[in-house]
Amino acid sequence: SIFHSFLPLSLCHRRSVSRGSYQLQAQMNRAVYEERPPGSLVPTSVAEASRAMAGDTTLSENYAFAGMHHIFDQHVDSAVPRLQFANDDKHLLACCSLDGTLSIMTLSPSPPTVKVTLKGHAGPVTDFAWSLSNDIIVSTSQDGTLRIWNTEDGRCIREVVDPEASELLCCTFQPMNNNLTVVGNSKHLLQVVNISTGKKVKGGSSKLTGRVLSLSFDAPGRILWAGDDRGSIFSFLFDMATGKLTKAKRLVVSEGSSISSISARSWISREARDPSLLINACINKLLLYRVVDNEGTLQLKRSFPIQHSSQPLHSIFCPLMSFRQGACVVTGSEDACVYFFDVERNTKAIVNKLQGHSGPVLDVSFNCDESLLASSDATGMVIIWRREQK
Repeated sequence: SIFHSFLPLSLCHRRSVSRGSYQLQAQMNRAVYEERPPGSLVPTSVAEASRAMAGDTTLSENYAFAGMHHIFDQHVDSAVPRLQFANDDKHLLACCSLDGTLSIMTLSPSPPTVKVTLKGHAGPVTDFAWSLSNDIIVSTSQDGTLRIWNTEDGRCIREVVDPEASELLCCTFQPMNNNLTVVGNSKHLLQVVNISTGKKVKGGSSKLTGRVLSLSFDAPGRILWAGDDRGSIFSFLFDMATGKLTKAKRLVVSEGSSISSISARSWISREARDPSLLINACINKLLLYRVVDNEGTLQLKRSFPIQHSSQPLHSIFCPLMSFRQGACVVTGSEDACVYFFDVERNTKAIVNKLQGHSGPVLDVSFNCDESLLASSDATGMVIIWRREQK
């Protein structure tokens, strides 16, 4: 499977030779959760070790962090490949796990708690997305299903089975029509699905050169970019009236390198108003592209060094950076750190580095006012970081 293939050999070997200790740790973790009162969250010994590793961070004027706000470890021993704050929300956060579940967490009032757990998938959950109103989450899984969830009570509203019986690897809402979701699978197929009916949209499918790993719309929802595990990014024109996809452009970033993350931004700062795409591509670099036309053609603008050769890493644009001096992007890394880069600095582009994870950092997400940053890793840890208030 895609996520298992992303595990580095050293980690696979460590798990194989230390299985007894992992089982013992899992039993200890279960005991902690069985003993704690309902609604509370007590960090396990793994979480405490991670907290002790944190130390000081490298400070920058705009992105200085006071330290860890909270640690969630309900998915410990299973990677958390994706996490995302709810839209325009400071305190509501969700994540998915390779243990087959999703969690919705609330960070206020204190102490932060797991609000609801979404259970139903029969395999690892690979991706999810919040609807614009935050009342629905869609999720994809290696069990070959797309599920639609009620975020208030955790109820599964609908299950859509992939007719190709293939693993579903990524999903995203159409930003202007949340009745439509785009799904990518392991048989190279991209498909638009109507979540109200559970049916695929006629004309809303297309083939890529490899397994579809990442998706992102531009803000108006007219261009969709899709990345695969063979190093290609495709742009598609999306027909707002019908949901039809028309293949437009293809860019080979690096032959055979997985495109694990695509993030679009209409413009990134007062000085750099070009629409932009942020890409993780398993080539030990974070890539920033300029979108040069209305067909989604890409032109490389900057690259930043990170450790990324095999894991499904993700990155983001900072939501409020257009109002600050400089423009910042944040990415996970296989060296267990979170990196902040100023895209307008020609030298010393790293403006912050957060340490505290005990495994590769797979995803990062800011809340709407940038007061909190969440990061998840391959060991199942989710850390909430608190930004210094200026």
